[in-house]
Amino acid sequence: MAQRKQSKKQSQKPLSVILFIGVIVLVCLAYEPVAKALRKGCETAVTTFQEELNQSKSNTAQQETKAAKSNKAKQSAKKQKETKQKRLSDMPAESSGMELPASLKGTRSEYILKRKGYTASFNREWNLPNWVAWELNKDKLVEREGRSDKFLPDPDLSEVEAVTTDDYKRSGWDRGHMCPAGDNRWHWKAMQESFYMTNICPQDHNLNRGDWKELEEKCRRWAEKEGSIYIVCGPILYNRKHQVIGKEHRIIVPEAFFKVVLSLNGKQPKAAGFIFKNSSGNRKLESYLNTVDEVERITGIDFFHRLPDDIEEAVESKLGDFDL
Repeated sequence: MAQRKQSKKQSQKPLSVILFIGVIVLVCLAYEPVAKALRKGCETAVTTFQEELNQSKSNTAQQETKAAKSNKAKQSAKKQKETKQKRLSDMPAESSGMELPASLKGTRSEYILKRKGYTASFNREWNLPNWVAWELNKDKLVEREGRSDKFLPDPDLSEVEAVTTDDYKRSGWDRGHMCPAGDNRWHWKAMQESFYMTNICPQDHNLNRGDWKELEEKCRRWAEKEGSIYIVCGPILYNRKHQVIGKEHRIIVPEAFFKVVLSLNGKQPKAAGFIFKNSSGNRKLESYLNTVDEVERITGIDFFHRLPDDIEEAVESKLGDFDL
């Protein structure tokens, strides 16, 4: 009996060994695919992580580059603005003659007349000013003097060549101011000189008392708002046969008039031009509006040439934002 039990135990040992060996074999057989799968999964995870990390670094670098470019552009724009403002502030308003156009000598008759409230370029052949220029600021808006209404021959011209108010009598044309009396009430001499006949042109009555006067009043408001503006105005003679008036002197009647205005006191320099036909009319000021470039093309006069070239080009090529 004991011998059978021992025999039975001995027969069970080989079976256990076989099962154990079988398990080991199965584990060995399964190990390689599992290992490969594990390795592949790990490699994929590592690759994905690395790609995401690289993409994150790339995005961060791009953002940093974009931010750096943006900051550089802002700094450059700020520097350019500061440079422009410095160049403008370095030019003293009164002494620079900012309102004075370039010389016309060599192209037409020009005699420069310096006055208390304005400067005139007088054309002896036309007996008209080529242009009249002045700065209008808040100090000159003080009304210390009444209107003179006494038109005078210019004392800087000889008695023979000086136009008188008699040359306009019964001509049908107003004695139209270029630099208006209303801009010269700050000083008695400025008021008196505004009535010199070298500051006067034959002008349609309705234009003189209407739209031209309206622009003069607008300029005074702009000077009050801006602090200071530069103004140039004068006659336009087209290439045609002109009407002439005058008893003792031959005075050409202009076909049109121009006015250009410059402001340097706002955030950005700005300018605008206006052209009026020398005829009756009652229209909004917008209808007379032009760029300074266009007025230069029509008149052949170079305005605001004392500005730095880039600023002159910018303000003269577009319409300034003036409150019309």
